[in-house]
Amino acid sequence: MEIIIIILGIILDRISKLWAIGTLKEQLDIIVIKNFFQLSYLENRGAAFGIFKGKTIFLTLFALILIIGMIIFLFKHRKDNKLLTISLALIISGAIGNLIDRIYYNYVVDFILVHFKNVYYFPTFNIADVLVVIGTFLLAIYIIKDVK
Repeated sequence: MEIIIIILGIILDRISKLWAIGTLKEQLDIIVIKNFFQLSYLENRGAAFGIFKGKTIFLTLFALILIIGMIIFLFKHRKDNKLLTISLALIISGAIGNLIDRIYYNYVVDFILVHFKNVYYFPTFNIADVLVVIGTFLLAIYIIKDVK
């Protein structure tokens, strides 16, 4: 099951980013919900929220080490708990999706932009980021349940 989640996550991320490159890179943003949600191409040369901008080699090596560690942990503990397995598979798929971008383009393709009018803009993100966030949320639930 974890391999299917990882592969599907990577495929969904790749397809969405290739669409963003082909559709959004050379044109104006696509407004989905006025003053709230739009699709806007961005080349993120940093990590989450733009931190470590310009440190591509560091980010690539760091991500690679973390991914390898998570994969080893996942396959050692995959029978322990279904929630743990799913959460790690989601995090791994998102991390691999962004790692592919970093290796291939030297940046990560982001294109989902949520904002409130012109007052607040959440940092632009992608499907891989969504997978990592959902996986991290599920992992937190697993840890909290496990502690009790």
